[in-house]
Amino acid sequence: MKYTSKILQETVDAFSSLPGIGRKSAMRIALHLANKGRQRIMNFSQTLMMLSEGLKTCKTCYAYADEEQCSICSNPSRNHKVICVVESIRDLMAIEETQQFSGVYHVLNGLISPVDGIGPDQLNIDPLLARINTDEVDEIIMAIRPCIEGDTTVYYLTRQLQGKEVKISIIARGISFGSELEFADEFTLGRSIAERVPYSLQVK
Repeated sequence: MKYTSKILQETVDAFSSLPGIGRKSAMRIALHLANKGRQRIMNFSQTLMMLSEGLKTCKTCYAYADEEQCSICSNPSRNHKVICVVESIRDLMAIEETQQFSGVYHVLNGLISPVDGIGPDQLNIDPLLARINTDEVDEIIMAIRPCIEGDTTVYYLTRQLQGKEVKISIIARGISFGSELEFADEFTLGRSIAERVPYSLQVK
């Protein structure tokens, strides 16, 4: 595609580098911003700068936050005795969309995958264990996608939690094996959370 402006071309290149945005969509976004004038573009760029400079990681659950603690961890109306363990912040947001969960979260930031060289020490597992040791936690919900890496991670965490007085649950397998939580529909994901089942450690 030929462009009448190098600036427009570079803008399209920048937007099309984002996940899920093709060049045609990037072109529409660029032209939309160009037609909105300088102030609209300045507001947009300031928001992106805030994303780069002001976004923090919650010191408790490792989700994104504006302060040291995210709005969920700092909310006294949430049930802090129930922790939902998720692989990523995207999964946290997907579960929040269902409005079926009133507890708090812990973001692992990945799954154990020996093939990819990802071990427990590269995930937020030690902080999770510290939370369980420090806080009065009644239940841990393993809201982790069903796949080889997910099952390995759940198995490892369950082994670490042996001997502790905490209930361990996994989400109901309405989520198909190998699928991503963020792409599950709200009904299926919400039902999986609501109909979670106890997890039993079976050592082979």
